[in-house]
Amino acid sequence: MDNNKNEILLNVEDLHVQYDTSDGTACAVNGISFQIKRGETFGLVGETGAGKTTTALSILKLLPQRVGNISSGKIEFEGRDLIKCTEEEMREIRGSHISMIFQDPMTSLNPVLTVGDQIAESIETHHPDLSQDEIEERVDNVLQLVGIPASRKYEYPHQFSGGMKQRVVIAMALVCDPMLLLADEPTTALDVTVQNQVLDMMGKLKEELNTSMILITHDLGIVCQMCDNVAIMYAGEIIEIGSVYDIFDFSKPHHPYTKGLFGSLPSMQGDSKRLKPVAGLMPDPMNLPQGCKFNPRCEHCAEKCKTEHPKPFTDGTHSIRCHLYDKLKAGEI
Repeated sequence: MDNNKNEILLNVEDLHVQYDTSDGTACAVNGISFQIKRGETFGLVGETGAGKTTTALSILKLLPQRVGNISSGKIEFEGRDLIKCTEEEMREIRGSHISMIFQDPMTSLNPVLTVGDQIAESIETHHPDLSQDEIEERVDNVLQLVGIPASRKYEYPHQFSGGMKQRVVIAMALVCDPMLLLADEPTTALDVTVQNQVLDMMGKLKEELNTSMILITHDLGIVCQMCDNVAIMYAGEIIEIGSVYDIFDFSKPHHPYTKGLFGSLPSMQGDSKRLKPVAGLMPDPMNLPQGCKFNPRCEHCAEKCKTEHPKPFTDGTHSIRCHLYDKLKAGEI
């Protein structure tokens, strides 16, 4: 594996993803672009329905058959366009080069197979040349890596707690040493104590293996703890992107939606008695608003926001799509 952290591992350009249903076409991802370097953790943040999971499933080409489709764009992994890969080529990539930790460990494991057999399946698929003893040794090593005694490989999923199930799912994702790990809200089903243990473990494993990671979450605390760069998604678009320092620096300009996300968090300072949620709901992907997709919920909405799609305002590594910063773009401020 190349340890050059400046090398681009994943390049997503102008990605559009749709779900064609009997009720109409849902525009789930609408022209997003981002890059991930080797060894980097990239956060995708937003409400439910923002298009985060669809983005991850698109990278692995695991969208629902005959319903989900990538209508346009480019997904380059190590310079290779995954969209043009055949299903056979994608089977070789999934698990060995790119792995995914799915959102719910309770439903990600087969209840009738031991956890050892489920971890071994990935090794047998991608390394058919290994002997049974070598496969067993790899299973033992990866279980110990995630803090599970190797002797528990003979047990079934129902014999593990929620936190231990999540560790098993992480072990399955890491067993073939992937270069990119897609973690879809990996701690949602866990209590706070176990959540911190799993996050610490994932951070250590990422450093040890130099694995890049896309961390999908709505928890800004996890983003601050884990990520190098962050993209804020809304209605299938990236409305703000930058380094973790750009996003968490409150002296910098931010998208009104980003400000709303921070405003809805409890603060350890001040005597505020109520949280301030973002008003309204995520728009229907089958009937998206014209102009800025956030305009129905934005307290700064102007007529221009309802008709013109905002172009990005960029300051170094930080980029925002909002008409509030049009004067900054033009150098008038």
